[in-house]
Amino acid sequence: MAKIILFNKPFGVLTQFTDTEGRKTLADFISEKGVYAAGRLDRDSEGLLVLTNDGKLQNRIASPKHKMSKTYWVQVEGEPSEADIQPLRDGVELKDGLTKPAKVKKIAEPPKLWDRDPPVRVRKTVADSWLEITIAEGRNRQVRRMTAAIGYPTLRLIRYRVGSWTIDGLDNGQQQLLEI
Repeated sequence: MAKIILFNKPFGVLTQFTDTEGRKTLADFISEKGVYAAGRLDRDSEGLLVLTNDGKLQNRIASPKHKMSKTYWVQVEGEPSEADIQPLRDGVELKDGLTKPAKVKKIAEPPKLWDRDPPVRVRKTVADSWLEITIAEGRNRQVRRMTAAIGYPTLRLIRYRVGSWTIDGLDNGQQQLLEI
């Protein structure tokens, strides 16, 4: 029987089970044995991480060739206009090539958002705003690099959805075990 764990990863946690430097890892939260992260989420990012004991499912989730979409809530420095975010929708040029078009919309701060530890550093003289960005590829730090490329650096990045799974109902640091 395949096991899937939906985990709302806190800021500062590595998406691996061991670390020689004493940083927080998945082992601090996940006690289920034999499951592995399907894809990665940066230490500086929060939100949904899917873990499974099914190698084929893990590949289907993580491999860009399967185009499983992922949605992120992104707090950016500044208030981008529709014209500013259009390059994200068209595909933006990064050092490792042109991204595939993303679905992007401006949103209000997501409801029921947990406090981040440490808090996001914001500048009193510069407004910030939220975007919802959906991509179907997964380059290293891609969303952060995309917002920086259009001049709106990411302050906070939360993965809300992977495929049909979301963090709805999962507090930060909580997990849910599904057996399929």
